[in-house]
Amino acid sequence: MTSSKKYVYAFEEGDGKNKMLLGGKGANLCEMTQIGLNVPPGFTASTDACNAYLEKNQLPPGLMDEIRTHMAALEKKTGKGFGDAKNPLLISVRSGAAMSMPGMMDTILNLGLNEVSLKGLITQTGNERFAYDAYRRFIQLFGKIALNISDEHFDERMVAIKRKYGAPQDVDLNTEHLKELAGEFLAIVQRQTGQAFPQDPFVQLEIAVGAVFRSWMGKRAVDYRKQFRITKAQANGTAVSICTMVFGNMGNDSGTGVGFTRNPGTGENVIYGEYLVNAQGEDVVAGIRTPKAIAEMEQEMPEIHRQLIQLRSRLESHYHEVQDFEFTIEKGILYCLQTRNGKMNARAMVRTSVEMFHEGLITKERALLRTEPAVLEQLLVPQLAPNFHAKSLAQGLSASPGAASGKIVFDADTAETRGRAGEKIILVREETKPEDIHGFFQAQGILTSRGGKTSHAAVVARGMGKPCVSGCEQIVINDQLRSAKVGDTVLKEGDVITIDGGTGHVYAGEIPTVEAEFSEEMNTLLGWADEVAVLKVMANADSPVDALRAREFGAMGIGLCRTERMFNATDRLPIVQEMILAETLEERQAALDRLLPIQRADFKGIFKAMKGLPVTVRLLDPPMHEFLPTAAQLELEIAHLHQLRDTIKALEDLPETLKMLNPKLYQQYADGLTPLMGALSTFKKSHMEAEVIAKKEKILKKVRALAEVNPMLGHRGVRLGITYPEIYSMQIRAILEAAALCGKQGIEIYPEIMVPQVATVEELKRIHSYVQRIRQEVRATHGIDVQFKFGSMLEVVRACMRSGRMAEIAEFFSFGTNDLSQATFSFSREDAENKFLPFYNETGILEDNPFEVLDIKGVGQLMKMAVQNGRATNPDLKVGICGEHGGHPGSIRFCHHIKLNYVSCSGPRVPIARLAAAQAKLLEDQYREPV
Repeated sequence: MTSSKKYVYAFEEGDGKNKMLLGGKGANLCEMTQIGLNVPPGFTASTDACNAYLEKNQLPPGLMDEIRTHMAALEKKTGKGFGDAKNPLLISVRSGAAMSMPGMMDTILNLGLNEVSLKGLITQTGNERFAYDAYRRFIQLFGKIALNISDEHFDERMVAIKRKYGAPQDVDLNTEHLKELAGEFLAIVQRQTGQAFPQDPFVQLEIAVGAVFRSWMGKRAVDYRKQFRITKAQANGTAVSICTMVFGNMGNDSGTGVGFTRNPGTGENVIYGEYLVNAQGEDVVAGIRTPKAIAEMEQEMPEIHRQLIQLRSRLESHYHEVQDFEFTIEKGILYCLQTRNGKMNARAMVRTSVEMFHEGLITKERALLRTEPAVLEQLLVPQLAPNFHAKSLAQGLSASPGAASGKIVFDADTAETRGRAGEKIILVREETKPEDIHGFFQAQGILTSRGGKTSHAAVVARGMGKPCVSGCEQIVINDQLRSAKVGDTVLKEGDVITIDGGTGHVYAGEIPTVEAEFSEEMNTLLGWADEVAVLKVMANADSPVDALRAREFGAMGIGLCRTERMFNATDRLPIVQEMILAETLEERQAALDRLLPIQRADFKGIFKAMKGLPVTVRLLDPPMHEFLPTAAQLELEIAHLHQLRDTIKALEDLPETLKMLNPKLYQQYADGLTPLMGALSTFKKSHMEAEVIAKKEKILKKVRALAEVNPMLGHRGVRLGITYPEIYSMQIRAILEAAALCGKQGIEIYPEIMVPQVATVEELKRIHSYVQRIRQEVRATHGIDVQFKFGSMLEVVRACMRSGRMAEIAEFFSFGTNDLSQATFSFSREDAENKFLPFYNETGILEDNPFEVLDIKGVGQLMKMAVQNGRATNPDLKVGICGEHGGHPGSIRFCHHIKLNYVSCSGPRVPIARLAAAQAKLLEDQYREPV
């Protein structure tokens, strides 16, 4: 049976722009072939074929017929025969999806080797050692990927044979050793599968294509897509590229390597990468041998180095992007095996964006769009404190920047388990493999004893923004004993170490870190972003220090200042508790009068720090019991105090009891007992324990009186301000008096008073009346009519529904999307996240956690309606968002779409939001609301 559907495309005919069909690797091989680069000939089976295979667990009808036709064309192009006994054609079978997923899917090399073609390869190359080396590699790779045989079986034999013949490295094995090893590998296949290794090259090819298609649904590929939120719309299945093998292990005029057109760690405009002489490609990325830097090639292979520099220039000038490319040198001839957009850390992305714009390679718009906003968080990774004094245990290669401390673990499963339990973990391995990816997600950093800067560990860690030190050869790892040895120092699992991915140093124990600072290129890029963006980016900040830090991050004001955070300081909390425990209005007012100057000073400090920028102060939001100890804590303390009183009473009776039971012992300790009894008598007269018990019992009584079945929906926010107007009056006065004092000093200020938890227009009117009364009083006492805005948080569903009426009073709205999401879903965040929400996400009931990613279909529609109705009443209404979603790039795009004026987020996320706001503007025509 044949199919009319076309699945296979020769490199000369495939559309290099259609990555969804041909995968990134296949599309780039087509494009490189068509622009004249020296690419080994081949063809690509599409992602359509992959999806058809996955649907029925068999290759689709007609696919192998197409592959046979293209193999015949490949034989003609190369002049070689597939499985030929004299001049064999060997191929690689490579995976490649639309989105780059380095190492997450499978590739098989040297396919086509069997007992017949092996002899042909020896004849063809005149190099028997090379032929057996290629054969043993193929058996292991095919066995692992296509036949599901664990690597350990092959690795054990490799270690054993090297030990048997005293060979330190793989390259030290001679022809006879490799022939013996290949025989042992064939025996492993027979033993593990019950069948002989397949000899028909087309059977090998059919099995291999299915295995690579299956790897799309392998655990590490699925975990990677889940972690990086790669959807079917971005990448759906893997293509399979079948490419003529070229060999880097044919002698000292051959080699293999991986290059970046610019340094992926720093962005510096120099070729970066590594190579190995007399090796195949997997040797570099697997970290089996520590490779040399490409810079060394200028001395070792000057002509190839010149060609590499030329290749680098052609790749960048064609793709207008930093490229990550693989190359092989076969007997002095350079081949480019693949290229893709280089995965870089944030520092490199920012630097290359700015420099490539200045070089004329990309536009300013492209410079802003090529960096994912979320990766900017990497630029704020901690660095080791400059003044620390610690001796480095060892130094490896600086593979991914940043510093991290954690407990050592030696396998990915343990890293995942302990990391999820909240422990800080450093994953320590000889070399990492793609199947370790789940351990990477939970680790603070990665340390390997083998491998270079382009090894799997380095590439994946850089993409995640996690610190990594690779190739640290001084560390000898013993997986069986769960320990590592550096010189005389033995490190056991659970010991704490610190790694510095910027220098490659490894330290024992935890080393203090400091925050990173903005680079000049970062400031340039974010300056361009601010020029483009329509949305303003504010910060959530609760103190003058927070405000200054937010300003350093580029915040354009404070969108949320939480007054309750000011109450938790040790010098304020006792006064707040006095206010809560007050039985009369007079007692409560006395405590508030003591809080007033403290709050006023705080607000004045924040206004000065944000001089010339708006500051939105939210009046008290949480219920009052949050400022008191819990009932359980108080009950325990009171029980201990009663126990103390009983202990004192027992001690008072001690002299008489001792005298009666053991007079001799009493005489021995009489001199010491007398002062003890005196001290106890003095303590008892002070009634100290009785006073403390009475005070704690009073607090407990209040805690029980304030207890609520559902505090989130209880006596908080505006409801508290209306039942206790003196509390909100004190805060309003502190804000306006601080503003008046700043005004007298000539400080330009733009205060905004925001009321939380509003559900009705009448609530807003009531608080507005307080504000107007206190404004008149401040004008009378300070001689300044303070200008400010008055507004409401929208975090109650009813307030969103009544936004048109709310806008008659409010001059601005700010969506509190944390509470609004809880109210809309009827979820308690803590309960949801701890119980059922992860299951909802895993099973597809909800695509995202709605407390991290704005629920556009539900909460977003409430917001959209509230904006439209509010602005129908007041066209000048200012509207923003101050929940956690204000720093999430996808949520920011929606905020731009519904025409909010600003987003507000935590200070460290301000740079992310600034870039996301610019991208929202640049991509606004492409935006579509999810349905």
